[in-house]
Amino acid sequence: MFSIDRLRALAAVAAHGSIAQAAKTLQLTPSGVSQQLAKLEHEAGHPLLEPHGRSVRLTHAGRVLATHADRLLAQLAAAERDLADLGDDVIGPLRIGGVGSAVRTLLPRALAALTAAHPRLTPTVRDGEAVDLMPLLLAGTLDLLLVESWANRPVFVPEGVSVRTLTSEDAYVAVAADHPLGDRETIGLAELAGTAWAGCPPGTEPYEALLQALRAHGVEPDVHYTVAEHLTQLALVEQGLAAALIPAMSRRPAPPGVRFLRTRPALYRDIKAAWLTRAASPPVRACVNILSGPPTRAP
Repeated sequence: MFSIDRLRALAAVAAHGSIAQAAKTLQLTPSGVSQQLAKLEHEAGHPLLEPHGRSVRLTHAGRVLATHADRLLAQLAAAERDLADLGDDVIGPLRIGGVGSAVRTLLPRALAALTAAHPRLTPTVRDGEAVDLMPLLLAGTLDLLLVESWANRPVFVPEGVSVRTLTSEDAYVAVAADHPLGDRETIGLAELAGTAWAGCPPGTEPYEALLQALRAHGVEPDVHYTVAEHLTQLALVEQGLAAALIPAMSRRPAPPGVRFLRTRPALYRDIKAAWLTRAASPPVRACVNILSGPPTRAP
């Protein structure tokens, strides 16, 4: 009899191509995943992995078993969904991941109302960027995401994931109050050629949106400071060290020495809820519904 956890480890390696990435997705150590796979090889009676450069790849037997593992895990997820749907009760765990600004501004009030209406619900929350959170959703480690999708750099939505737009908001260029252009209401990004920027870490949605926005106006980005928190970016802006591209919901609280200028043309981002279509449990549906209402546009 094969262990479900060991089959899940094999499926993760097959999906991500490495033990290290599989371990990150499963929230285990690489040695822990390796131990699971070694035991699975013993159970299977066939080698499942073989060296491939500095990494590993599945053998033919490994690919055959991984295919069965995917089917079995999908069936187990369906069983969990069916059990969760019994009576359509909003009970049990709800594991949420989201970008920090959305977690701070949208989620607390929604969770307060949700848990008041459904006291047997036990939500947990972790913040992060879509590039890190989406693999956790696909692996079943998270149930629901709040991700950002910029107009000039829409978020990639994998097959089997449903999304709903919760809010749409303008983005602003933040500059120091004594910046030569700080008394303006609007600004063209081409006017900021040669400016140092503060932004989120490379590979994240806001970082890529910043790069594409500047390059679309003939400006090669010069990102000196890569920090995840908008408030930290604004502290650098206040001291005249950089400019930053800040969405509306992150303008408060802001240091007093920062000006927010609208861009020409306007830039905006959406906050979207994302969940596995096949795992839309009553807790997920209830949370999405209470977060939604009609989509809004924040100035």
